[in-house]
Amino acid sequence: MSNLYDSAYDLEKAIRESNEYKELKSLFDQVNSDPSAKGMFENFRNLQMNLQQKQMTGQEITPEEVEQAQKTVALVQQHSTISKLMEAEQRMSMAIADLNKIIMKPLEDLYGSPQQ
Repeated sequence: MSNLYDSAYDLEKAIRESNEYKELKSLFDQVNSDPSAKGMFENFRNLQMNLQQKQMTGQEITPEEVEQAQKTVALVQQHSTISKLMEAEQRMSMAIADLNKIIMKPLEDLYGSPQQ
């Protein structure tokens, strides 16, 4: 079993050494070193987490909250570094999703894919 964990730690190291992660970290550091950008980004993340929490608990999202979210997204997208960070987050998320598919392949082979 430890071989699986060794492989997992090797994968963690590979992720940290990947260009996708290095770009993400660089952009994250840039945003956090700019107080204005950091505040904007934190506000966006908090709003995003609050709306996700409401969805997960089955609470209704009000039209005012939707409007506030749209305004916040528009604002952060206008900030070039935050916009680049969000794009890098998306690429990293896609890479992690691809890795998850690869990791789950033996179980899909055994049990079948959820779509079947």
